[in-house]
Amino acid sequence: MPAKRLSVVVTRRLPDPVETRLKELFDAELREDDVKMTREDLVEAMKRADVLVPCVTDQIDATMLAQAGERLKLIANYGAGIDHIDVQSARQRGVLVSNTPGVVTEDTADMAIALMLSVTRKIPEGLAEMQAGAWKGWSPMAHLGTRIGGKRLGILGMGRIGQAVARRAQAFGMQIHYHNRKRLRPEIEEGLEATYWESLDQMVARMDVVSINCPHTPSTFHLMNARRLKLMKPGAVIINTSRGEVIDENALTRGLRAGEIAGAGLDVFERGHDVNPRLRELPNVVLLPHMGSATMEGRLEMGEKVILNIKTFADGHRPPDQVLPGML
Repeated sequence: MPAKRLSVVVTRRLPDPVETRLKELFDAELREDDVKMTREDLVEAMKRADVLVPCVTDQIDATMLAQAGERLKLIANYGAGIDHIDVQSARQRGVLVSNTPGVVTEDTADMAIALMLSVTRKIPEGLAEMQAGAWKGWSPMAHLGTRIGGKRLGILGMGRIGQAVARRAQAFGMQIHYHNRKRLRPEIEEGLEATYWESLDQMVARMDVVSINCPHTPSTFHLMNARRLKLMKPGAVIINTSRGEVIDENALTRGLRAGEIAGAGLDVFERGHDVNPRLRELPNVVLLPHMGSATMEGRLEMGEKVILNIKTFADGHRPPDQVLPGML
């Protein structure tokens, strides 16, 4: 008799090719709509699934895992970040966790550069004027921004994405600086022409652009707090395509309103989609709806990794992208 197919519950809509392949390989329960599941819905899904496929909008904590029962054996996250999953509690209950690392690196780095250019060159300001039909013609003093060539870029978090941002910034003629938990190997540092700063305070105080590219962990929560934000030069801008919790959003808003920071480009926010309304009012801020990894190619590759992790698990092996407590 053929082996029983794994029951796989997916929490959000995924690209059609990914959903089709999931149904071919597993007993897959897909969503007809794209509405975020409630906590209660997630618990019920975990009770009836061998494998849960959540994404960044699904908070899975110890209390929920305790109610999941004995059937759940794998949480195959659709995405690289896993700070929304209590990996330690999952491990204690015998539930493996996997993710999709490396897939969104290039797309997210592209967006970081796009935000840098948008903020420094005032692209949204020009776009709004054109869409409103208010452009009266060229003027030598209109929409003056600043160039990024020759400017100092300070990267906070020099992992895959941080290094991809550095490579792109090199092409624009930026000077690369970085702060990281561990210093890069000399050959990588040399290739990126990057200067390492052991002190984050000292780096932040000297940069023209600060790019946040580190994950959200207990040690990085509000790493850019009110004190550090005040260290930034008045003409500097800050870019965040990583996790909103790394920046104290209220302190950032105050600094931008007071002119202590020249501008910000944000793709992520401290409270998810609940964006500080005062932040939305500021003309020197570019806000995006967490779309840094939003390319069709990236979404398909994420799905392929999820399927590979589940298939490998179904074959009796550890998923290739298994996440262990403390890894990220």
